[in-house]
Amino acid sequence: MPVKIRLQRHGKKGKPFYWIVAADARAKRDGKFLDKIGIYNPNTNPATIELDVDGAVKWLQNGAQPTDTARAILSYKGALLKKHLAVGVRKGALTEEEAEKKFQAWLEEKESKINAKKENLTKEEQAAKAKALEAEKEANAKREAEAKEAEEAAAAAEAEAAGVTEEGEPEANAEEQVDADTAEEAKTEDKKEA
Repeated sequence: MPVKIRLQRHGKKGKPFYWIVAADARAKRDGKFLDKIGIYNPNTNPATIELDVDGAVKWLQNGAQPTDTARAILSYKGALLKKHLAVGVRKGALTEEEAEKKFQAWLEEKESKINAKKENLTKEEQAAKAKALEAEKEANAKREAEAKEAEEAAAAAEAEAAGVTEEGEPEANAEEQVDADTAEEAKTEDKKEA
């Protein structure tokens, strides 16, 4: 029976969540499986991977063939390295302790890289939040300045309109005075004629 190590999809539409399983190659993608050896959640950043490395190595040693994605995951978690070291131990090139020491050193290095990536992501996220906050503050200040200018313009327009009426009254008074002056001149001319 040909055995494949592959991903079995779970989760809802648009939010996939995978089980890493050892299954018969002829079985459906989400059908029967022989052994569940881990989970893979690509929705988080970085992706969450939980893997039973010893179980994966056991299946690999028994001839299970991983799919491309499963191979990448197994390599990322060190299952392929552990299988390689186990072959070295079986051939006598390494002792069990040396192989375990190499594997632990590799795991520590990988863990430090993952932690560095997580720290980088949090720093970038905080920087993006700070930048967005600064942009929001600038936009608010600009909006307030425009509102003040609009209020001042409205106040100036009101004052100008009020000034026109005040000036208009003296102009009207001046016109009345001109009318009164012409009326007086007319009266004085009438008196002169009479």
